[in-house]
Amino acid sequence: MKRLLLGLAPLMMFASTITFDEALKETFANNKELKAKKLNVEMAKQDFAKAKSYDWGRLFISEDITNTNNPLYVFGNKLESREANFGDLGFSDFLGGVGQMMTASNGNFGAFSNMMTNPATQSQMLNTVPDDLNNPSARTNFKTKLVYEAPLFTGYKIKYAKEIAKLQIKAKEFKYNRDKNTLAIEVLKAYNGAVAAKFFIKALESAKETTTSFVKMTKALYDQGMIVNSDVLSAEARDSEVDAKMIEAKNQYNLALAYLRFLTGNSEITDVKDFKVIISPDSDLAKLQEEALKNRNDVKWMAENVKTMQKKVKMDSSVNYPMAGVHLEYGFNDNAVNNFSLKKDYYLLAANITYNFIDAGKKEELQKSKIQAQQTALYFEHMQNGIKVDVEQKLLDLQAKTSIIKVKIKNKDLAHNVLNQYKEMYKNGLVNIAILLMKQAEAQKADAELIKAKYDQAIAAASLELAVGSSILKENK
Repeated sequence: MKRLLLGLAPLMMFASTITFDEALKETFANNKELKAKKLNVEMAKQDFAKAKSYDWGRLFISEDITNTNNPLYVFGNKLESREANFGDLGFSDFLGGVGQMMTASNGNFGAFSNMMTNPATQSQMLNTVPDDLNNPSARTNFKTKLVYEAPLFTGYKIKYAKEIAKLQIKAKEFKYNRDKNTLAIEVLKAYNGAVAAKFFIKALESAKETTTSFVKMTKALYDQGMIVNSDVLSAEARDSEVDAKMIEAKNQYNLALAYLRFLTGNSEITDVKDFKVIISPDSDLAKLQEEALKNRNDVKWMAENVKTMQKKVKMDSSVNYPMAGVHLEYGFNDNAVNNFSLKKDYYLLAANITYNFIDAGKKEELQKSKIQAQQTALYFEHMQNGIKVDVEQKLLDLQAKTSIIKVKIKNKDLAHNVLNQYKEMYKNGLVNIAILLMKQAEAQKADAELIKAKYDQAIAAASLELAVGSSILKENK
């Protein structure tokens, strides 16, 4: 016996009977899908931080490295590094022409002056193609610069972008809470499903006791010669049917527990308690509707989207304003990597103001935003009206399911009383085995219908809670 207890000890340590409240708490703590959805809120916060960063503009450093023999770039790079000279401009070819004129004048300044003022000579010299300027040697250039760019005025676009991003944080939070509530309802359904399967097993255990007693009773009566063998066989067949249903019920129970373990992230759950009904069927309709409109997270989410669309209209209205920005730049330019020299540095200060008199499609986009804002507002009103109807329907369904339970309890009591009477009548030979087994089947059916009615009530309450929105979270924080 001690060895047996020691062998069972590890199993007992990891076995766990859980209540709904415990299951819900573990689901909120462990469910990976819920944790993944919560990251949507964090991403929205990053979008808001990004929108705020636009106020600070952009500060960056860059290094441009080029190698080229393009005359424009070579001369430009030399000019930027303040090392361009007359030779780079091709003055050697020009001076060569001047030298020829001086030689031809034999040192006579008057003759030289006449030559230089001669239109034909001037035209010839000015048409000289400078080789040093047009065919420079290739140059590797390094340009290092620190740049700051910032918007001065964007027509309030950044202002409303920040407000939209902030609204979307709240919208994502409401969406997450809605997902959290939906998951809570799923846990409730799974939990009550496991409870129902457990009660089906208990009901079948009771049915098994009855059918087993029928087998013993018929065998005793058969041994006394009071009934035929077919009665015994009929009782045994019914007893076997209960065994088959028991296997099916236990399988359903194991499946329900497996799903509950998946939702909660708790692999040690082996049993559940009683049905959990989270909202009373006697609740006041008007109060439930008011609570739904006030507390439902999808309503809050939609309200934030309405505000977002209104802000988007204002943001798109930036087309009606001028845009202004500033560009500040400081850098160094040289043909060497180590180009940090105050002799070769430069700065650039620039400002830009732009106003679009005609900008194709912008006004149409603004009008489209206004239409979308109006559309979202109409959907929101429609949603609120639909919620009132939904709450009313779910409350009526819960009330009906609750009333059915009272009927099913009465039916169960009647069925078992009838079964007991027919059992005595069978012993006295007043009815045959077929009628007795039929009454047993009716009693068994009444047990199952009561369990199903309780499950249906719990599910109806869950559906009403989902329509109302927040009670389950308040009760199980």
